[in-house]
Amino acid sequence: MGNTYQRVLLKLSGEALMGTLPYGIDPTIVQGIAEEISDVASRGIQVAIVVGGGNIFRGVKGAAAGMDRATADYIGMIATVMNAMTLQDALEQMNVPTRVQTAISMQELAEPYIRRRAMRHLEKGRVVIFGAGSGNPFFTTDTTAALRAAEIDADIIMKATKVDGVYDSDPKINPDAKRFQSLTYGHVLTHDLKVMDSTAIALCKDNDIPILVFDLSVSGNIRRALLGESIGTIVGGSCGVS
Repeated sequence: MGNTYQRVLLKLSGEALMGTLPYGIDPTIVQGIAEEISDVASRGIQVAIVVGGGNIFRGVKGAAAGMDRATADYIGMIATVMNAMTLQDALEQMNVPTRVQTAISMQELAEPYIRRRAMRHLEKGRVVIFGAGSGNPFFTTDTTAALRAAEIDADIIMKATKVDGVYDSDPKINPDAKRFQSLTYGHVLTHDLKVMDSTAIALCKDNDIPILVFDLSVSGNIRRALLGESIGTIVGGSCGVS
């Protein structure tokens, strides 16, 4: 059976890497993520990753505490590089060739982000992890995921979250919340469903990049998502509300 996707962009939040810890990185969680990515990469699917930094530092919270917003966002970008390097190490211990590319120059640690080089790495079967966000303050790593997916011509964005899809209200508060199987970009924007921020959704809409939202906490879900199994909620131009 052939693969459903040839090239995917996996969006991992920083919080996903800390598991049940109050902050930081849980090595067991990182190893589990790396094992699933390794399995998928071995099947010939090209995998690029955008990782957040909220487990170490979140720019919005820093700004809310009185820090200059741009400065806080730059610190958050540096935090994403720490996560990227941690994930790279876990993958390479499993003999998965991996490259970290950063939007802010850190030449002693990682390659600078160069679109053509990133695509060449993917073609050669290397996993590429994008760190330091877009390199610009005031933009989220969700927007970075949409931007990088468009740049590398990814088939889909896989957004790993702590819930099993997109709901019409918060399922933790409302036990009758309805989970959608599929949504249009317009419905997400109109109803402010918090799939990704509005800039990211608009970028995906303009470039016709579908988004799959799925639950990272279920073992095997990264593998299932990247192999095209029907899990989570899919957002796209031709997807109806269901």
